[in-house]
Amino acid sequence: MSEEQRVGGAQRASLQSERGRTTMSDAVVTKIAGIAALEVEGIEMGGGTARAVGGFLDSITGGGGGHQARGVSVEVGEEEAAVELSMSVEYGKTIPQLSEAVRRNVISRVQSLTGLRVVEVNITVNDVLLPEELPEGERQRDLR
Repeated sequence: MSEEQRVGGAQRASLQSERGRTTMSDAVVTKIAGIAALEVEGIEMGGGTARAVGGFLDSITGGGGGHQARGVSVEVGEEEAAVELSMSVEYGKTIPQLSEAVRRNVISRVQSLTGLRVVEVNITVNDVLLPEELPEGERQRDLR
């Protein structure tokens, strides 16, 4: 079998041991990376058009099943992964510090939950969120 497999069009990661092989799809790593990024306060995944379209689709479909993966793409090898994130940042937050916090959390979560070594996390900040653009729960928290 090859180092990287394609099954159903999705690339998969494989961890080999003496007792067998564990295989993870890109979708698993994408979702873990998206959830890890969202654990950092002050960001929203996607940005601009992706956020607007995602919000519209969530309102039609009844909400957020795939919002964790919005703005996330990954390349997964047999032992390594690279992550690309696209996000919006709340106005007033320090972008370099916030980006580094997101990067650290994504690396930590992906490595600990999958066993893959994260070789890079590239972040594109493509929007600044003003208070009136934040979801209702975020606005309430900020008013306290």
